[in-house]
Amino acid sequence: MNAIRQLELDHMKKDLPDFSIGDTVKVSYKIREGQKERVQVFQGTIISIKGGGIRRTLKVRRIVQGEGVERTFPLHSPKLAEIEVTRSGKVRRSKLYYLRQRVGKGTRVRQDFAKDSRRAQANQAAKKAVQAPAPTSAPEATGADE
Repeated sequence: MNAIRQLELDHMKKDLPDFSIGDTVKVSYKIREGQKERVQVFQGTIISIKGGGIRRTLKVRRIVQGEGVERTFPLHSPKLAEIEVTRSGKVRRSKLYYLRQRVGKGTRVRQDFAKDSRRAQANQAAKKAVQAPAPTSAPEATGADE
């Protein structure tokens, strides 16, 4: 493996959720204002995913006061705090640029209930694994019990 690829792998995020085009996501992004830093949430529909490796980007679109707003997020940026998938979309295209010409209810993407239920089951299994106490051996006898 060459040195550039190894350097990219070292800086890539490992904890990104499974998402695809058409999903509705909440992207938490760190914003720096003067000396303060805060996290701003941008919720919208994924209309494109481009690039590969450390250069992979995600374009999210939402409607704010009747106006379409798109924002591109680099997936492996240190400013990207979290991505949460709220709803899975069922689409047949790799880019949803046609949503730019749609208004009102035409901008909705069909929901993929099967993918949502699989994601919910996986999240529950992960929570159970975290919450379950580790198996312990039999308690050892100490002199404090007597």
